[in-house]
Amino acid sequence: MSSLNERITLHVEVRLRRSEQRLKDAIRAVLPQLEAHLKATGSRITNAAVNVPDSDPVLQKVESILLEQENGATEMVIPEQHKLCYHFYMPHRAEMSAGLFDSGGGDGDGFESVVPANHWLLPATEFIGLWENLVYDEGLKEKLLKFALSALSFSQHHVNPNVIACNRLLLLHGPPGTGKTSLCKALAQKLAIRTHNTYAYTHLVDINSHSLFSKWFSESGKLVARLFAKISELVADKNNLVCVLIDEVESLAYARDAMSSNEPRDAMRVVNALLTQLDEIKSKPNVLILATSNLAKTIDLAFLDRADIRQYIGLPAMPAIKFMYRSMLAELMSAGILIREELEAEDAEEGLLTSLAERSVGLSGRTLRKLPLLAHVKYTSNGTLESHEEISLADFLDAMLLALDQHLRERNYLRQETIE
Repeated sequence: MSSLNERITLHVEVRLRRSEQRLKDAIRAVLPQLEAHLKATGSRITNAAVNVPDSDPVLQKVESILLEQENGATEMVIPEQHKLCYHFYMPHRAEMSAGLFDSGGGDGDGFESVVPANHWLLPATEFIGLWENLVYDEGLKEKLLKFALSALSFSQHHVNPNVIACNRLLLLHGPPGTGKTSLCKALAQKLAIRTHNTYAYTHLVDINSHSLFSKWFSESGKLVARLFAKISELVADKNNLVCVLIDEVESLAYARDAMSSNEPRDAMRVVNALLTQLDEIKSKPNVLILATSNLAKTIDLAFLDRADIRQYIGLPAMPAIKFMYRSMLAELMSAGILIREELEAEDAEEGLLTSLAERSVGLSGRTLRKLPLLAHVKYTSNGTLESHEEISLADFLDAMLLALDQHLRERNYLRQETIE
């Protein structure tokens, strides 16, 4: 066991500039200077971006460098026997599109009026930095990434699923606003970078669950089958890794034993169709199913049984909240809205950031990320867009505390109305 610990892998994700169309030549040119640059940064590193010097003409091919440790630790001293694993990539500029899933015709069932799925080619510019800015308990993201890589490895090695069960189905469940959907997208982006030597292309298909219910009797099950037939077109190419995201999966996989006699029979057909399609597509080694749910108790047991991992994603704890606030304040400083100041020094003096984080416990990540905007609304009273005056950190933290207090009052008021 000790020998394994001594060989900790340090992943080096290198994003090349879009101008470097000849990827292999760019890698050959960058690698020696990159090795030297990383060694020059010192032996102690953190999971963070590494500054790239503008003075080096070769390293100018590099857009960014991200260091990540395999064990998920946030800081460590690199041992002499460390292993560097490089991942070079260029993000795709194309934004989300219906693409393959916009059939464009019309047969009267309403299937084409609402796009049944959105499609990205990964790694995508839209998801850059998403993984790093999602904050959970230490090791949670690494656990999900390792599961996905292990599941894909089993399928690549043709492990008999009748001997060892592996459906490549991951379910994230928990209260709304905890970042489950974002985490699935970030995981797919991370897989696109880490599996670049195995798959030439990585696709993310985000299913719009509500679009798969037809106004016509018995048609919804057919819509599910039709959508998965189109996904199978992507999966048929072995050079593709296809990540299928089913958001709010309880819409499609509602527990059949909880359906009342008045429930439309079409709802049961949808569950049956989904389970059938999942069983069929799992025979393909290059597909991973990611599902999220706010109401896991309402999901059909047959779907839950197919999930290899059922991971609860809860509300952020105090350390995670404080990290999120630090990243948001740093972003506002970088954007020129706040005066550049040392966050640690300000917190040491007045403890405003710590107080803000402590009072924010119990709020979702989605709510927390709205507070800087609400605080800015409270602070700026002149009502003009042209003001270029930067705000001090202390003043803005006071405004965030006021915005937080107002949000908590409004939440309590809404809860009282609901009870009454």
